Amino acid sequence: MAEDIAPGTVLVTGGSGYLGSWIAVGLLRRGYRVRATIRNLARQDEVRAMIASEVDPGDRLSFVAADLLKDDGWDAAAQGADYVMHVASPMPIGEFRGHDVIRPAREGTRRVLTASAKAGVKRVVLTSSMSAATPKDKERQVSEETVWTDVPDKPAFNYARAKTLAEQDAWAFVREEGRGMELATVLPSQIQGPVLGSDFSASVGVIAMMLRGKMPVLPRIGFGIVDVRDLVDIHILAMTEPQAAGERFLATGDFLWFTDIARILREKLGARADKVPTRKLPDLVVRIGALFNPEMAQMAPNLGIQTKASIAKAERLLGWKPRPAAESIVDAANSLIAHGLA
Repeated sequence: MAEDIAPGTVLVTGGSGYLGSWIAVGLLRRGYRVRATIRNLARQDEVRAMIASEVDPGDRLSFVAADLLKDDGWDAAAQGADYVMHVASPMPIGEFRGHDVIRPAREGTRRVLTASAKAGVKRVVLTSSMSAATPKDKERQVSEETVWTDVPDKPAFNYARAKTLAEQDAWAFVREEGRGMELATVLPSQIQGPVLGSDFSASVGVIAMMLRGKMPVLPRIGFGIVDVRDLVDIHILAMTEPQAAGERFLATGDFLWFTDIARILREKLGARADKVPTRKLPDLVVRIGALFNPEMAQMAPNLGIQTKASIAKAERLLGWKPRPAAESIVDAANSLIAHGLA
């Protein structure tokens, strides 16, 4: 779609975040007007510069202040929007480490959907997580769109619980109070790929830690990987394709162990990966550490488990296909180095 065509206005929540800022880039490239929510408008020049490093937004990018835990600002943010990309959701790391992430995820989703329905938005695309579609037997069963995670009510599972409950709330809201508004959800695995600035996913943070020498040993952990650029594409397809309405879509690609990621970095980056670890961390150390350390407590249930997932639905209905995970890893590393972040 040519950039001089203005097909509509899209509200993007969490516009300063890793995925939110990349979605803004993708929408602007396709000619949309983008209204991005950020909690503090003092950051708008910084976020605009991040986005402008990939595409000239001209006068098609604006910002509004809105917080997932406050009612203020959401009605104004949604007013006049044709579509909403609800990307914002806290992770139990960084500023949210040790804090409740379930309440902001659930209450924030309701605030966004309530304002969207009131404003007459055509369709909302909610960024959920593959952790909301995890089968009970992660080693033998396949994650796909009919699966809902049965999440234990324990702190180590708070993120998965937040994403699962928030997505279930969203489907219930649209069914009971949506006023004809459509919903589609995208469930990504771990996100990799190039960064626009210092806000990036926790999984890209793993690459940064390896490059800085801050991860001296490698736990027996792995995950499916999806490139942030491919994730942008599936979000926009979920927003625009008629057959996407009322559907969930898993978005994932190759499964890589931490040892695979470290090997790729050493092979492709040469001397720039001199600090990337080679030693493995014994499972027993992780399990003992889980008794005292929140990060290890989140790792422990996934030790040695290679999850399986199907993206057949996204391929069939949307024609979506992810790029190789190794490409995403290398591009993430190169961009971190270019930005002075590794």
